[in-house]
Amino acid sequence: VSMGVLSCMKYLMFIFNVLVFAGGTCLAGVGVWVAVDPAGFQDIVAARAVLSAGAWLLLAVGIALSLMGFLGCCGALRQSRPLLLL
Repeated sequence: VSMGVLSCMKYLMFIFNVLVFAGGTCLAGVGVWVAVDPAGFQDIVAARAVLSAGAWLLLAVGIALSLMGFLGCCGALRQSRPLLLL
């Protein structure tokens, strides 16, 4: 495989992981917003325990995706197989 193809794959992998990181950060932000906003969602969330659990689930999934995207970005740039497998 030529070096141009490997370089292109490296940067495509980096861009994909940046998108995963951004999506995870947005999910975590929405989870925090739903969990702590007293004026907006708190009335709805306080009334239903399922929505409160959903807010915490959004937060947990967002943090996990952000961590996975960050490690993927580092692994793609450093060409580190353990980071990419993690």
